[in-house]
Amino acid sequence: MKYHVWHRTTYTYDEPVTNSLGVGHLTPRALPWQYVSSPEVTIEPVPGDLTHEIDFYGNHATYFQVTAPHTELRVTSKADVEVLVPAYDDSALAAPWETADPTRRREVRDAWQAVDFALESSKIRHTEQAHEYGAVSLQPGRPIGEAVTDLMHRIYTDFTYEVGATTVTSTVDDVLSKRAGVCQDFAHLTIACLRTHGLAARYVSGYLATTPPPGRERIVGADASHAWVAVWVPGTENWLAVDPTNDQWVNDRYITAAWGRDYGDVPPLKGVIFSDAKKSTLKVEVDVAPTP
Repeated sequence: MKYHVWHRTTYTYDEPVTNSLGVGHLTPRALPWQYVSSPEVTIEPVPGDLTHEIDFYGNHATYFQVTAPHTELRVTSKADVEVLVPAYDDSALAAPWETADPTRRREVRDAWQAVDFALESSKIRHTEQAHEYGAVSLQPGRPIGEAVTDLMHRIYTDFTYEVGATTVTSTVDDVLSKRAGVCQDFAHLTIACLRTHGLAARYVSGYLATTPPPGRERIVGADASHAWVAVWVPGTENWLAVDPTNDQWVNDRYITAAWGRDYGDVPPLKGVIFSDAKKSTLKVEVDVAPTP
């Protein structure tokens, strides 16, 4: 599938901002199953300092500083992306999940790169509740592909997608207690369940192409950013990517922007401002349009 991805974030303030510093993870990654062309990030007002770099995890990061006084800041990202369905080795997915602990697989070439994703991170703590919930799926000797898929399905079934049920500061145990959340929460929960059993899993940020209801036209700008999980599987080039929010393996409708240990590593946009403003508003518009 081919898409034109457009993402715009607009901040408005009731008093001028004299200095705005930000970093964004908005440009999709080039991957074996994802081809990116014509990427562009524009910022209004024009920043005095603008840098595009590759961060520690291989993501495209845009750093900027706007020093001209402004009451509105607009950051827009555009790219054309072609996505294939990720391919996996069936025999690797059939191996017992216990064999996918990267700290015990030093003979595997890329195991050292996965270790970081098996450790605790600031937003994903290794709690007893997460370990117990994950243990139901991670039965001894169960194939890793089957175990991860079962965990994904259980989270989809047991939890309700509910905007406002959680905040950006909610913990994994908060989500387990409320049995509700959004894609970020379900990704964090899935990762916690896997990491507490020694598996490596990363938080993936990106976009999901949606289809309007029958008889309805696409509404430009009505899409949203999305989050899912990728699990390290020894013996296959691609990490197994699953979406607990929608109970499915990631396919050619998913556009990968960035990945890290948790949301804190790869928010689409974050920053600091200097201003006397007491009120501000945030508007996010996303469009993932299929192209010929």
